[in-house]
Amino acid sequence: MTRIADLGPPKPGKPHDPDLQEHFHVCPICGQQVDRRDFRQVMWHEQPDHEPLELDQ
Repeated sequence: MTRIADLGPPKPGKPHDPDLQEHFHVCPICGQQVDRRDFRQVMWHEQPDHEPLELDQ
């Protein structure tokens, strides 16, 4: 399993819609919660055949 730390330092992003209140969505491929504020997570979950990402606690 890939750890989020293996993807490098956090890459914060901003929603394009300033009224967007939701920062998380469920990945339709692996079912994991994705924090849209972290570009690393977003890009990981855009891959067609990926496993859940091991998040550091």
